[in-house]
Order: sequence, then C-alpha cells, then structure tokens
Amino acid sequence: MGRDVILNELAQGLRPMPQGIEWFDGLGPAEQAEVLLFLRHHCVQARPVDEDGPESIRRAGLSPTHTPAVLITRGRIDQQLGKIAGLAPADERRKAFRLLIAVLAIADARRRERFCSGGCGHWWRRLPAVDPAAP
Repeated sequence: MGRDVILNELAQGLRPMPQGIEWFDGLGPAEQAEVLLFLRHHCVQARPVDEDGPESIRRAGLSPTHTPAVLITRGRIDQQLGKIAGLAPADERRKAFRLLIAVLAIADARRRERFCSGGCGHWWRRLPAVDPAAP
C-alpha cells in the first residue's frame, strides 16, 4: 500500500493510529525521515494555521513539553513543520509523526469543508475505511 494512502487514511481517521505507529516504527531511520518530509509537505498543502497547533498537540496525545509540541507553538506553523519533520532521535520522530498526522487531519478537514463539501476530484478524499485487523 502506498505511503500517501496510509498517511491520508490516518489523517481522516480511516485507519487506527496504533496501526499507523506500527507501520512507522517498522520503517528504517532513513525511510522514517522521508515519510516525515512527505507528511510535512501534505500538511503545508492543506494550509494549516497557527491556531491549529494546540489542537494538534491535544489530538496527538503529546505533552506540551515534548519537543515537537514546543516547536509547533514557537512561531509560524508553516516554518515549524520543517523543524518538526527534521527531528532525528527515534522517540522524537514518533512524536513528530503523531503530531504531523494531527496537523494534517485538522487542516485537511477544514479545506474539505470549505472547498470540497459539494464533491471534488481529490482521490484522497474518497478512501474507504480500513479493517482494523488488516496490517
């Protein structure tokens, strides 16, 4: 299954986050870094706003003192996303993954409501729910 599909399923709540974490943890460090960069790109395209930071932290289940949470609240969100995606330690990468999925979920839901409520041609908005037992 393609990376973009998995990321969008997670952001839309179509795939359970524990499955997403398991998938992410199964990647090597270089692949994780690549996924975080692609996720950052998706977030930027969804046009998050600075006010999305606190809600993203809450949805990701992070403490406000975790590095990605601190970063997202310390400046323009579009600039901070790159810093978050570039975190190197494994435990920080997992937190960054959870936070960036939450940012994408919030920003993309807002765009879907504003621009696609009457239907659209975006493939990622027509994904079916995933069987929780599926890998």
